[in-house]
Amino acid sequence: MQMDVDLIFRIAAVGILVSVLNQVLSRSGREEQAMMVTLAGLVVVLMMVVRQISELFRLVKDLFGL
Repeated sequence: MQMDVDLIFRIAAVGILVSVLNQVLSRSGREEQAMMVTLAGLVVVLMMVVRQISELFRLVKDLFGL
């Protein structure tokens, strides 16, 4: 249970950081860099989620002895 809450907080922290950076860059006229920051944040969050899904599949595989 601790891991789930920690993962949610990490994803929220990345989202807040990306949104602040996106706003700062957009208001300074750097829309291209703002888009790159958004894409980088998305990739980071997807890597976190894929790692957790991989652990879930490993757990199910061990559980059923596959």
